[in-house]
Amino acid sequence: MATKNTKPASAYAKPHTMTGKAVTVEANPGKGGNRSKLDAYDVSIGAISKSAGDEQTKTSGTVTRGNGCAIKGTMARGPMA
Repeated sequence: MATKNTKPASAYAKPHTMTGKAVTVEANPGKGGNRSKLDAYDVSIGAISKSAGDEQTKTSGTVTRGNGCAIKGTMARGPMA
C-alpha cells in the first residue's frame, strides 16, 4: 500500500531546475500578452470567428466516395487535391 505525503510543505525540496537553481513564480508565466482575459485569445464559436472578419462560412466542398448509404457527412472541405 502506498504511503501518503502528509508532511508539511517545509519538509520537501524547494522548487528548482535540474541544475539546482531556484525557480521563482511569475505573475504572467505565459509568453506575450496577458492571457487571463478572453479578449486576448483568438477564439471561434461555431461559424463566428474573431480573426476571420466578415468571411462567409465555407459550405461547398468535394463529394467523397465510398460513403455507402450515408446522407450526411459526405463532403470533404479543406486543402485536398
